Amino acid sequence: MRLSSEQIDSIKQTAHAVLGYDARVTLFGSRVDDSKKGGDIDLLFETDHLVANRAITIGALYVALIRKLGDRKIDILLQDIATPAAPVLEIARQTGIQL
Repeated sequence: MRLSSEQIDSIKQTAHAVLGYDARVTLFGSRVDDSKKGGDIDLLFETDHLVANRAITIGALYVALIRKLGDRKIDILLQDIATPAAPVLEIARQTGIQL
């Protein structure tokens, strides 16, 4: 996994601050593979609660992450209890690493 322990802590702190302490975060995509270089940070945030406004919540996650990690490409997926099943969510869970 190509994230430092400080970056992992920052991502988890952001998840808890925005979504609550039961939130889970999974890193997926190229950053999971130690043999690759570069790449954006692909994150799946999951909560067992209903997110009232997905756009605002994703925006809050993104802004907080940029402030903590610096200006970099971050892709965010968000799953709450109302999110329908989607192949991309299953792939993220199957190939990713929970932080």
